[in-house]
Amino acid sequence: MDDWLKDSDEVEASWVTVDLAIFTLRGDRLMVLLVDRGVEPFLGWPALPGGYVQKDETLREGALRELREEAGIEGGLLHLEQLGAYGDPGRDPRGRVVTVAYLALGPDLPVPVGGTDAEHAYWATVEGLGRDGARLAFDHSEILAEALEEVRRKLEYTPVATAFCASEFTLSELRTVYEVVWGQTLDPSNFRRKVLKTTGFVEATGDQRMPYTGRPAALYRRGGAWVLSPPLLRVGRQPA
Repeated sequence: MDDWLKDSDEVEASWVTVDLAIFTLRGDRLMVLLVDRGVEPFLGWPALPGGYVQKDETLREGALRELREEAGIEGGLLHLEQLGAYGDPGRDPRGRVVTVAYLALGPDLPVPVGGTDAEHAYWATVEGLGRDGARLAFDHSEILAEALEEVRRKLEYTPVATAFCASEFTLSELRTVYEVVWGQTLDPSNFRRKVLKTTGFVEATGDQRMPYTGRPAALYRRGGAWVLSPPLLRVGRQPA
């Protein structure tokens, strides 16, 4: 079997890369991290940060390294998980390259700094990319679209919205995450009731935050649940 594979014209060497769809909220807008490519192919094109996996590192280690090298962001404190693998034969003009895409979420992440083969790293509004029809290098537009829908879905069924918040947050801040990511306005009282009735979603810290005006707001942290039951669904959505 091994000799057949070695001599077969139907099998060729493949390379493995990692790409990262990194989302944060800045100024109540959903942002994604992009880089302008400093090398061919797609020189000057916007792209998701990423690159080749080195022979002595795991996929996750490669993703964290690329995050440091291309954007100057330490990913250890981010919510980081695999999104999926993309391996269409023509996705990279350099040859057969299979990429493993990662989804990363964090609260108010810093201004990135480009490096290695990234000419420039920056935050772009997700809304602006969709409105302007911006095309990303390789198949990154497809990866970004699927990553965005995965984030929206995960907000329905998991407490991952808290990854966009500081370690302690108000329910108003948590509601803002849902409204921005979903693009929907939510009733504050109804949202509060649903969150507090969902076991393990959040837990009260016992502290309060004093606003500039108005009454103090109770602070919460993420609870111990990994799945929201019942789910917190988008307007117009039915349970899967």
